[in-house]
Amino acid sequence: MNLEHIKQTDPVVAEQIELELKRQQETIELIASENCTSLAVMEASGSVLTNKYAEGKPHKRYYNGCEHIDVIEEICQKRACELFGMDHANVQPHSGAQANMAVFMATMKPGDRVLSMDLSNGGHLSHGSPVNFSGLYFDVKSYGINEYGEIDYDDVRKMAIEHKPKLIICGASNYSKIIDFKRFREIADEVGALLLADIAHIAGLVAAGLHPSPAPYAHFVTTTTHKSLRGPRGGIIMCKEEFAQAIDKAVFPGMQGGPLEHIIAAKAVALLEASKPEFKEYAAQIIKNAKALAQGLMDEGLDIVGGMTENHLMTLDLRKTGKTGKDMANVLEVVGITANKNTVPNDPQSPFVTSGIRLGTPAVTTRGFKEEDMTEVAKIIAGAIYASDNEQGLKNLRERSLKLCQKHPLYT
Repeated sequence: MNLEHIKQTDPVVAEQIELELKRQQETIELIASENCTSLAVMEASGSVLTNKYAEGKPHKRYYNGCEHIDVIEEICQKRACELFGMDHANVQPHSGAQANMAVFMATMKPGDRVLSMDLSNGGHLSHGSPVNFSGLYFDVKSYGINEYGEIDYDDVRKMAIEHKPKLIICGASNYSKIIDFKRFREIADEVGALLLADIAHIAGLVAAGLHPSPAPYAHFVTTTTHKSLRGPRGGIIMCKEEFAQAIDKAVFPGMQGGPLEHIIAAKAVALLEASKPEFKEYAAQIIKNAKALAQGLMDEGLDIVGGMTENHLMTLDLRKTGKTGKDMANVLEVVGITANKNTVPNDPQSPFVTSGIRLGTPAVTTRGFKEEDMTEVAKIIAGAIYASDNEQGLKNLRERSLKLCQKHPLYT
């Protein structure tokens, strides 16, 4: 990667960028919310569009000189609508959390009731956590998952009838099963609620037709662009046409000022990439790799929440090993694997410690890992867990993970 100008201007920052590149090249990335963008996406996000201020919507800006910016943003909107089958798209949110915040602002007043998945059961911070805007300003009731790691739709219906929420949220940050968007819409209609589908994690799978789409059912669909969609870090809101004006006003001026037009251009590039046949092949491999990893871990005697995965991620349940998610995430980093600690259902540990580790396959699939590689990754993970206090054993495991990284180079 060319850092010529950064090296001349700021060698200290340039050095850290080079070190981060080396870390990514030599590490097996299993954080489910991370991926490796194309160089085309990177070029767009680092382009001269960084220089342009463009408050407002295309052709209704508060600044002059936006004629090219308008074209790019409209291209991005059109591609999002076409890819996901929605009427309207606002591509300005800086993140998925801000996309969700805009939906809250467009549909509710502070104190209104929301029904969403509990954070400790796989939900997201912006779906109602008490430390987040969503929980601070709204009355949130939470559903969870059952002993099989699945949403109990009958229980969701009972809660909806009891609490009569104004907004129901489906979608999660850590849920390994297929989401029944149709069932959620039926529940929402029964109680007169609006439905928000947050597909931040599964957007790439939905785009490729490998996970049911929320488009026919959800009033609003939000997503990030940097997970399985493999784009830049940012968010998108899509909705039915009747809500377009309210959403646009909630984003600007309601929630943020000038949009990041260089990131919007990168989103447009990523959406185009996601429309190609090769992206569907990539998404299919994500799922194959996830299934191979889950099976490999279970073959090594470890437990997976729900016993399987139907998408790109899974949660490794460490309770029977006597290890914590916090400790094992650190041990995995020693052997060259990055993952994050995560709660399991009915977790006896605190959210800062946890009894689980969340694992995902989008980033390694981008690098070219296949099922046989994931079986080896599972063996390395199991070896690290079972021999976490064996220094030489961990060194040997690090060599094995490095060989996999060398087999599938990144940004060479």
